[in-house]
Amino acid sequence: MKRCEARQSARGSLPLSVVEPSSEKPASMSTRDQLDTAFLPQPGSAAVEWRVEPGLTSYPDALAVMEERAAAIREGRSGEMIWLVEHPPLYTAGTSAVSTDLLQPDRFPVFEAGRGGEYTYHGPGQRVAYVMLDLKRRREDVRAFVAALEAWIIGTLDRFNIRGERRDDRVGVWVVRPDRPPLADGSPAEDKIAAIGIRLRRWVSFHGVAINVEPELGHFSGIVPCGISGYGVTSLVDLGLPVTMADLDEALKSAFIEVFGKVALDGADPESSANEEGADGNKGEHVLEHLGHGLAP
Repeated sequence: MKRCEARQSARGSLPLSVVEPSSEKPASMSTRDQLDTAFLPQPGSAAVEWRVEPGLTSYPDALAVMEERAAAIREGRSGEMIWLVEHPPLYTAGTSAVSTDLLQPDRFPVFEAGRGGEYTYHGPGQRVAYVMLDLKRRREDVRAFVAALEAWIIGTLDRFNIRGERRDDRVGVWVVRPDRPPLADGSPAEDKIAAIGIRLRRWVSFHGVAINVEPELGHFSGIVPCGISGYGVTSLVDLGLPVTMADLDEALKSAFIEVFGKVALDGADPESSANEEGADGNKGEHVLEHLGHGLAP
């Protein structure tokens, strides 16, 4: 199986895949582009807690926190939360992971994630956003929820003048790389900049999304990322943008508000309208097998 190569570009180069206004729909438009991605909560709902974790968070600790918080949300003991973390270098396996896609099993610790999707990498310089939302208070629509997460990422990238795109045959967010040689079929080269892997239990989500700010892209070579070969992996800095993690966090927050509604900063009262930009039962469990390529909790 051909590896998904990650090529590093010069840091000082101009941003690639920039947004250019056009009245025409892009030829690569996904059918998910047609979905309604608004996932605002019911009127009167508390703001979503927005928590940024300093330092590096161990993967087992992250799993434990998510499991406990998701259970508390289901039982009405806690409100919704977005948790932003960075992990030490590691690989995670989703429920669709194939052992042959783990190319270097001894390179970093490998964890069973329990989310949808296959193998992915997490490490310093990559922002992981764990998404603990109650879809019963929003919309009970799994496919649209995945599209909403993609819309959140695409809106975040737009704030840096980067055009992120969906693909019907591969979940996540992609950027076209006109600076690279075309693929074997003549289509433009593309790199993945963000991954998605979600689990739903009684309509409460956990796990989430991962966006590459400035990770060591060579670390992706130990796996076939998300089981997808023939494409590259990129980051905001690799695209020529000197973006910091704090810059990304601010963009994530403002884009989140547009799709999912108001947030309350860590330590603030989630019952209050804590953001000036704010917008006003399944018994089983969903693991997004095909729609979950790439996150790692």
